[in-house]
Amino acid sequence: MRLRLRFTKQGKIRFLSHRDLARVWERSLRRAGVAVAYSEGFSPRPRLHFGLALSTGHESLGEYLDIDLAAGSDVDAGSLPGIVNPHLPDGMVAQVAMPIEPGIDSLQQAVTSCGWQIEVLGPERAAVAAAVQRAVDADTLPTVVERKGSEVAVDARPAIVALALTGPEHPRTPRVAPIRPSTLLVAELATQPRSLRPAELVRALDPAWVEGRVLRTHQWTLVDGARCEPISLIEGGARGATSIPHAGARAS
Repeated sequence: MRLRLRFTKQGKIRFLSHRDLARVWERSLRRAGVAVAYSEGFSPRPRLHFGLALSTGHESLGEYLDIDLAAGSDVDAGSLPGIVNPHLPDGMVAQVAMPIEPGIDSLQQAVTSCGWQIEVLGPERAAVAAAVQRAVDADTLPTVVERKGSEVAVDARPAIVALALTGPEHPRTPRVAPIRPSTLLVAELATQPRSLRPAELVRALDPAWVEGRVLRTHQWTLVDGARCEPISLIEGGARGATSIPHAGARAS
């Protein structure tokens, strides 16, 4: 039996790498007494399948993990979050789980785009607003990205599904004045057929700018033509179409 679990990654835990995150889950499930199936071979490993890797230092409101349970396990989807949460570190919360059918697309295959909140440090808000408008209006947006240790020239525009500015203050620190000017972007960036990372988006807007705090807000899939999250928190985690504002969105 395979369960799909949705969880958060916020606060200091954001500095864990993807590999370290996997170790946290292996240890937490073991301490919680969840019987996980193991791979075969010389060095068996727990059969855990993670979604799209989150860059070290980034936070998320909804990460996903597929867990293959051992034969005879009596853990069900409804009870899994409550069982595992006491064993997770601060900043990680298992929100909801659901069973998935054999043969369903992996998270890597299913997710077509991600929603982001990206803090841009340094430039004034007006400068960021102008750059965003230029990017939205442009037919192409040349930039340079690093892939497999090499710099590659790409067109970033097709990967920008939506892009806009939100409020001038960072939502998690509304009473703290920033050390230097910051502006918060809300973006949806494609993961297929070619992905664009938040840092690459900021660099495409202006090579001199740098990102601050980054929060992944959504991971989007398409099911029978409907735009959905792998697991929605609406109606107790039932899968269904959801939506976000698409200010500045343009079909690419």
